[in-house]
Amino acid sequence: MIIDTHTHIYLPNFKDTIDEVMARANTVGVSRFYLPAIDSTSFDDLLQLENKYPLQCFAMAGLHPCSVGANVATELNYVHQQLQQRKFVAIGEIGLDLYWDKTYEQQQLQAFTTQMQWALEYNIPISIHTRNAMALTIQAVKPFANKGLRGIFHCFGGSIETANEIINMGFLLGIGGVITYKNAGLAEVVTQLNVKHLVLETDAPYLTPVPNRSKPNEPSYLVHIIEKIAILKNISVAEVAQATTANALQLFHKS
Repeated sequence: MIIDTHTHIYLPNFKDTIDEVMARANTVGVSRFYLPAIDSTSFDDLLQLENKYPLQCFAMAGLHPCSVGANVATELNYVHQQLQQRKFVAIGEIGLDLYWDKTYEQQQLQAFTTQMQWALEYNIPISIHTRNAMALTIQAVKPFANKGLRGIFHCFGGSIETANEIINMGFLLGIGGVITYKNAGLAEVVTQLNVKHLVLETDAPYLTPVPNRSKPNEPSYLVHIIEKIAILKNISVAEVAQATTANALQLFHKS
């Protein structure tokens, strides 16, 4: 079994093709899909997909940092209501994104902190989005990691020093299509890491791996990421799949 720990296959991009996308994924062994939330506007679609494939799709609840704005209190209240109504496998994707705009930087940090506290209260992990804010993100996570919070740094693309700092907090690294990009530098970092610290992800429909970069990403393309990791680590594809699956299952279903 191969697990996609971060995929947005509930988005409108997949509305007319989701059955085919799921079938292609299952054909190559990808049979579990973890669905990070974005904000209240996409939540119904996320839950509908989980309801359609209840043995394969697992919902998270959370407010994406790029969705933090003037209505942040309303959005956070919505997330909290969802957490009170049912069990989720994680809170995500949450974090900090200072790439496009820093207008709501303090609100992003407060939303991130609030949701990490909820994760501790509900005893579930988190899925972290960080862009142009890695040091600030790690600084925000550390106090919660010291209290036992665990999770994934989604779409990891940092240095070996940053990777080790994250690992030392007890967090996993989400490895996706970027590892196949020639000049990204991620392959060199992963060469130095033990697979016990890694999980697989697509972030579909984004960050499509080579050789499919001209197409929207989908979970079946995880095979290219697995193959790349296997080559880098000089181990078998089966070993990569087994280790990353074990890591994901232990994280998401420990309670």
